[in-house]
Amino acid sequence: MSHTLLLVDDEEKVLEFMEPFLRQEGFEIVTAKTGKEALQKAKEVKPSLVVLDWMLPEMSGIDVCRELRKTSHVGIIMVTAKTEETDKIIGLEVGADDYITKPFSLRELAARIRSVLRRMEGQENQEEMMKRGNLAISEAQCRVWKQGKEIALTPTEFKLLLTLAAKPGVVYSRLQLLQSIFEDDLFNDERTVDAHISRLRKKIEDDPYRPVYIQTVYGFGYRFGEQI
Repeated sequence: MSHTLLLVDDEEKVLEFMEPFLRQEGFEIVTAKTGKEALQKAKEVKPSLVVLDWMLPEMSGIDVCRELRKTSHVGIIMVTAKTEETDKIIGLEVGADDYITKPFSLRELAARIRSVLRRMEGQENQEEMMKRGNLAISEAQCRVWKQGKEIALTPTEFKLLLTLAAKPGVVYSRLQLLQSIFEDDLFNDERTVDAHISRLRKKIEDDPYRPVYIQTVYGFGYRFGEQI
């Protein structure tokens, strides 16, 4: 199956660097140079994944990511020259599935793209809906509902929720969750998990500061609540 990628960067040479290689890798490519153009192209083309530069004219990549997440489950990889941990965490908290820091190799970019796409595709086989409290989770469709209303989760958030909800009461360390949601070794910062947990709680918990579904086990990691 051919996937369409939307590459967003205001520097023509960066697009020229990425586009030919990714076409050779079998992807369909659409490009945009500004934040507003990116949102318009995303609406028109409905890409499988967006490779999104942080620094853009008109609106930042972070703002574009935030807008996309209001209506779309599209995979998003942030491209940034920023190396501070807090900057990377901001990108994850607004809904990015992964990030890559400039300068990067094209092979690494392709690996990250495929990793996010695999998480999006989920499981092929149909199965019974997983019910956890007010949540209904479809592994086959990679969709989640709370009290009948669908919740828009990123591929990474969905896989994290699925891992925890599959075994209520079982405590997972950050490293175990990291290895579960990221299938390669390119992403190895355990604190990334905290950012995704924080965002996931805001979406599924009635009160994210008093979580019922995803509970912190201090000194160990996280678990899905048993008494739900």
